[in-house]
Amino acid sequence: MLPIESGLAVLVPAADRLAGPFRDKYDPSAAAGMPAHITLLYPFKHPSEINEHVTKQLNQCFISFLAFDFSLSLLRRLPGGVLYLAPQPDEPFRRLTLAVWDCFPETPPYGGKYSSVAPHLTLAQLASEQQADQVAAEFAQSSQGQLPIRATVSEIALMDTLTGSWRLRTAIPLG
Repeated sequence: MLPIESGLAVLVPAADRLAGPFRDKYDPSAAAGMPAHITLLYPFKHPSEINEHVTKQLNQCFISFLAFDFSLSLLRRLPGGVLYLAPQPDEPFRRLTLAVWDCFPETPPYGGKYSSVAPHLTLAQLASEQQADQVAAEFAQSSQGQLPIRATVSEIALMDTLTGSWRLRTAIPLG
């Protein structure tokens, strides 16, 4: 059973066809119902704390941002066997994360665990670097001719686990 929590993310349905099989096999968040996404702020507030006032604050937080295009083509790694696709450009994602953190200073990205924000779409969370090498090679072969993945960010998804799996609670438009 998942802990009851929430997060803010950019959903990337355009990545499902290519990334989906890898996420389904190697990313526990996919098994927990989280679609392909780029996390903006996790964890956010406990779902019981999210009310109309918080939603209005989120709308105000994102109103000054315009929709933007990005692509996913670079396979990268985080320490500990995490493989991900890096969005290009990544700076708009960083600005969105910093903006929401500024609006809700009690909710640092990843609970303050990391000193910097690395926007990413997780493909796999693996137990070893050797396994990461194997899955990276498999992804490189599978993705031939299918990259870049192009997408547009026009809204932010507020997700929660109140139902026992990740679900969309509401979408907050940019601009």
